Order: sequence, then structure tokens, then C-alpha cells
Amino acid sequence: MGAGKAMTNKPKDAPSLGDLRKDIDRIDEAMHGLLMERGQIIDRLISVKKTQETGSAFRPAREADMMRRLVQRHKGILPLDTAESILRVIIATFTHVQAPFSVHADLSAGDAMMRDSARFHFGFTVPFVPHVGAAGVVEAVSESKGDLGLVPAFATTHGAWWTALEFASAPKIIARLPFLDRADHPAPLNVFVVSRAAADAMATEVETWSLRVAGWSAKAARAASALAETIAVPDSAFDGAALLISLPPGGDLTAIKDALVKAGVTVRSAALVGSHATRYTVPEKP
Repeated sequence: MGAGKAMTNKPKDAPSLGDLRKDIDRIDEAMHGLLMERGQIIDRLISVKKTQETGSAFRPAREADMMRRLVQRHKGILPLDTAESILRVIIATFTHVQAPFSVHADLSAGDAMMRDSARFHFGFTVPFVPHVGAAGVVEAVSESKGDLGLVPAFATTHGAWWTALEFASAPKIIARLPFLDRADHPAPLNVFVVSRAAADAMATEVETWSLRVAGWSAKAARAASALAETIAVPDSAFDGAALLISLPPGGDLTAIKDALVKAGVTVRSAALVGSHATRYTVPEKP
């Protein structure tokens, strides 16, 4: 009996529920304090960089690096999904404080999944503006000072929207979401982010090229896809196709052109329409 009774008694040095809840309250207050301190630093940053006068404060290379570092240091029982979404909302909200912007989204590939992606990556403080078709997104971003556009990173029925990015004054593809690649991501829709970003803020690991070709065929599609991720849609102007090529790190656009020519394709034009960071693949748990 004595042994059984001893098993039900808590150790003398075990904290009480009240003590643990006080610790939780202390941590919550500390987190809130750190967020307010971050706000003070952002306020100083606005004064130093005059961000409100120079346009978008979005820095895709830095954000991609922040998400990678989050994965590398993360441990414990808190789901990575939660840590990622919290950090994303913090980043997006403070970016919005620096230079207010809206997120324009093409819903043609599905309303729910695009909204999930927008809210997961940018939260609810940043205004969400829906569009049906990528062309409307690109037009809205082009006319704005620092807005972002979200467009599905795969072929849709709305044509070669990326050709509107070929002009020097046009916005460009500056990021690809989600930054973190894993099978169970809660906002898994592959999305290109279109906007204007300072040259020193751009991630340039993956270049995105707009190619217009004639003589497109299944053989040509296989040749291009073997070297780079390729989106192709019909292009009536050249009786061929308009391609969006995502050139991976170390990739060679000339090699892709040569492969297309060998497959019977004539390359009419090529224009760089943006770049983004390589998506970070989260290692699987053992």
C-alpha cells in the first residue's frame, strides 16, 4: 500500500499547474514585448531608409533565407507549420507597416487554395484583392507602387501572362511560394509572386525566362522539361508556343535553346522576366 501511495504523490520539486501557467504567461508577455520592440526598430528603419518614398519593402532573398534558418533551428513539439505561419505573418505585417501594399491573386486555379496561400504567407492585415485571370493581377501590380501579385506556377486557361513582364518597366517574378517545400505543407499551392523589388533585394538562384517559339511539339516539350521546369501555352502570334522557363542554379539557357532547335523548334525571342530563390526542401523526419 505504501508503495502504491508513493506512486500517486508528485515529486517534491515538481512545479504546480499554477506555476507552469505563470511561466506561460511570462513567455506570452515576453513575446508580445519583443514584437513591440520589433515595431520600434521598423519605425526607425522607415526613417533611415525612407521606405515609404521608395516603394515596396518586400525583400524576397532575405525572406527566403529567414525561412530556411527557421527550419534549421526548429525543434520540439511545436509543429513547423505553426512556427512558419507565425513568422510569415510577422514578416508580412511589418513589411506592410513599412510600405503599405495589397496582394492581388489570380483565383482561376481555385479560390480556396489561393486564399489559403495568401493568408498563410501574408496574414489578414494585408488587403487581399481577388482576380479571375493572371492578366488582371499583372495589370494591377503594374499600376501600383508596391503591390504583390500571386499567380499559379503552372499552366492555366488564361494564356501566357508572363509575356507582359518582358518590358523593362514591367514588374517581374520575384519569388515562388511556398518558400519551404514539404509534402504536408498547409498552403501547398505553387505560386509565383509578381512585383517590383530593388535589385539588391532579389533572389537570383532560379532565373525565369519568357521564350516564344515556333514548331512546338511533344518532342520539344520533352527536350525542354529535361533541362528546366517549363510552362507552355499556345501562342497564335508565332503559330507555336509561349514558354516560361525556370532555369535552375547552374542551368544554361543556351543549352535549352540548342535542345529546342534539335527538336525542330525555332526560338523567336527570349526575355528575362524575373528570378527567385530555390525552394528549401524540409528534411523528412526519421
